[in-house]
Amino acid sequence: MEKVLYNRIKAVLAELGMNQKDLYNRVNERKKISYNSVAAWCRNDAQPDIPTLNIIADVLDVSVRILLVDNKAQ
Repeated sequence: MEKVLYNRIKAVLAELGMNQKDLYNRVNERKKISYNSVAAWCRNDAQPDIPTLNIIADVLDVSVRILLVDNKAQ
């Protein structure tokens, strides 16, 4: 069974020339999170809650919509 992708966090990081450690450092300044949480988001094994997704979008300077997989494109 194919793994369903819900977010594009890993892809957006790559597009920005960043890695998950960069994301962890930036988000952790605003909201205490674990590095394992960031790794799980990047693997699509877990999804950030809505407030955290907004923080991620803000620190990456992108729209929240960019971080999500379009449900109509599947």
